[in-house]
Amino acid sequence: MSLVIIRKSAPAEIWIQALAERAPELIVHVWPETGPVDEVEYVLSWAADPGVIAGFPNLKAIFSLGAGVDHVLSDATVPSDLPVIRMIDESLTRRMVQYVVHAVLSRHRRVEEMRANQAQGLWKRPAFPDLRVGIMGLGEIGRACAQQCLALGYQVSGWSRRGEPLAGVEVHGGEQGLPMFLSRSDVLVCLLPQTRETAGILSRDTLGQLPKGAYLVNAGRGEHLVDDDLLALIAEGHLSGAMLDAFRKEPLPSDNPFWTAPGVTVTPHIAGWTEPSTAARHVVEAIAALRAGQQPRGVVHRARGY
Repeated sequence: MSLVIIRKSAPAEIWIQALAERAPELIVHVWPETGPVDEVEYVLSWAADPGVIAGFPNLKAIFSLGAGVDHVLSDATVPSDLPVIRMIDESLTRRMVQYVVHAVLSRHRRVEEMRANQAQGLWKRPAFPDLRVGIMGLGEIGRACAQQCLALGYQVSGWSRRGEPLAGVEVHGGEQGLPMFLSRSDVLVCLLPQTRETAGILSRDTLGQLPKGAYLVNAGRGEHLVDDDLLALIAEGHLSGAMLDAFRKEPLPSDNPFWTAPGVTVTPHIAGWTEPSTAARHVVEAIAALRAGQQPRGVVHRARGY
């Protein structure tokens, strides 16, 4: 039984160590080293080149190195019957919650305005009216963010494709529920998966339905956002600003207008990241479930894209 790690950036040694500690019997290779390809049963991948995964004839499952799985589902060469398993990592979820809470609190307590006042030596106490937080995407991360915002006393609404209930949260579902959800979101947090349906969802048509002065937090995917529409709505005064962590092109080019747009905070895709020492447990537990003929946590519904 062997597993191949496929990634293009950071070294994989920490993953090898983390997996070895939990499953010493698992043989781990790092692409392009594979060992005998017919012995590879699992891949742990992020943005593998098209055709690479399909080159393993006896795969039993594909694990995504991150919470997103669009990089696997977009590869037409991957067999459609292979289970794709998204990463479930408590440390990633915790970091995403920290990022979202930071963004909400910064907006609510007007941190940027305080900094501007300090630069001018102004002792000025602004008002802090209540804010309503709207969370697009109620998967594991979205639910955790909603619960933490509730704990801080915010009124929280949520929107998802199916509109499944969540305690304490006013949940709206599907296209018919989107207008009401948007109208009640002073801070809109996007945590949606990347699918055909969600691409470009943060457009003028959508963002324009937010209350005047609303604020956007995009910790989902860069493809969710229509960049020019956001910039125009900020320039027109309908939106007050945004905190953006994901972009269509990364690293964000130095001449991109987001760097200097009033009210926009750019962060370099650091809202959350997978921690090998904790994520390896999910991989090993999922492999054990598969070998026992059970369905592991995190199996992706291909038709939905998440």
